[in-house]
Amino acid sequence: MYRLSKPLFGVYIHWPYCLSKCPYCDFFSQVDNAIDENEILNGYQRDILFFARLKKSYLPITSVFFGGGTPSLMSPESVAKILTMLQDWFDFDSAPEITIEANPDAVNFEKMQVFQSVGVNRLSMGIQALNEADLRFLGRRHTVETALMRLKEAKQIFSKVNADFIYARPGQTPDMWHKELTQILNLNLTHYSLYQLTIEENTPFYRQQIEVPDEETARTFYLMTNDMMRKAACPPYEISNYAQEGFQCVHNLTYWRGYDYLGIGPASHGRLGLTATENPRSVPAWLNALPVCTLLTRQEKMEEKILMGLRLIQEGFPVSLLNPQGVETAVRYGWGNVKDDLFYPSEEGLPVLNRLILTVIPNEKE
Repeated sequence: MYRLSKPLFGVYIHWPYCLSKCPYCDFFSQVDNAIDENEILNGYQRDILFFARLKKSYLPITSVFFGGGTPSLMSPESVAKILTMLQDWFDFDSAPEITIEANPDAVNFEKMQVFQSVGVNRLSMGIQALNEADLRFLGRRHTVETALMRLKEAKQIFSKVNADFIYARPGQTPDMWHKELTQILNLNLTHYSLYQLTIEENTPFYRQQIEVPDEETARTFYLMTNDMMRKAACPPYEISNYAQEGFQCVHNLTYWRGYDYLGIGPASHGRLGLTATENPRSVPAWLNALPVCTLLTRQEKMEEKILMGLRLIQEGFPVSLLNPQGVETAVRYGWGNVKDDLFYPSEEGLPVLNRLILTVIPNEKE
């Protein structure tokens, strides 16, 4: 079991390429058939050197997360080089979590084995659905058969395997999701990321005016999901993430607990105390520019900490950092409760988390 109480420090590596663009995705990624991997590696190295020289000292790295895009398209040799670059300039924790995201059509058994051999110890697979029609609707390139085969192979190689799924899809009923989630739980994974479909601006789904379930139906989906996951001994520890005890994602906890992390690669963000860092949302622009550093106000930092911290279901958030009248209101609405000077969002509060945050966040004058 990972010592989840220790201070955390993470590194996020953004790989900007995919084999195709999914219609619901608003992350920065692009399709390119002529990727210059050495050029991208040079960009990563430049970012790493920038951060290494920005501060005199950092905590040991507790996690590295290769996200995207589809970073499993990257060669294992490049992953090894990036980890070596980091080891040349930063200290590593004795047991760092090293995650890579993968799609079933963008990795195979042999490549997963090589990823593991160069230091990757956690795999996150983007599945999204377990029926062919919805896979096509979501723009996924793989079949259910391929997804199940890749997950079976991944479990033979990695002790920590996550799978992403999207629910509350158009036309999906709670009964349909109940049956699919039962299938998902039969995969016997240590971690699941289960997201309700949201329609983000500047995506094909937004332009197509795809409709998602109303708030009451979405709430039904969410409460049922939490109930089933708890009964399966894989309870929620964050609003959309579920894990067996000791298998929570260390890297994501770094964000949600408000610890520092580096953002490497195009469109990546980082946090170093009150300093926010950001890279250009374009590969050519990123290759020709250093990360931009912006100083946050203490109010902005506190708001960010509340925004992230209230996502954690089991940990509680210090009442002293919240608006006391807002906390009283949230408790009265049934959105949360207070215990030992900590505020805990309730199951009723999590589906309306944005409203809950606006209710309890302190005014700037306070």
